[in-house]
Amino acid sequence: MRKQVLPHNHGKDIENILKKMPDTECFLDASAVFQQLCDGSRLRILWLLCHCEECGINIAAAVGMSNAAVSHHLKSLKLKGLVTSRRAGKEVYYTLANTETAQLIHRIIDDFFQMTCPSKGIAEYIQE
Repeated sequence: MRKQVLPHNHGKDIENILKKMPDTECFLDASAVFQQLCDGSRLRILWLLCHCEECGINIAAAVGMSNAAVSHHLKSLKLKGLVTSRRAGKEVYYTLANTETAQLIHRIIDDFFQMTCPSKGIAEYIQE
């Protein structure tokens, strides 16, 4: 990273903070993940998958959307690493990815909706 020359020195030691600032690409990657949460339908699907594994057809029925629309959202969530899928016969099941980012988003979603994850005991949830 090139050294930043700031027009003013306010004695706040911002130079040391800037040395640790991630590069622009990291911020673009983070932004792409946050964009997944900016669509209400996608957020509903993600909320559901935070709490259970389910097939695409049941997800569509649960959130009141067409199979095609849900498939589109699931593809987007999967590309950003927030959900995973597995095939069992003709069915494809989806669930929240087992990544640090996905688990953090799970906790944020539960906190935002002021709930305790219904698929976990409270002690297990707090330890994460």
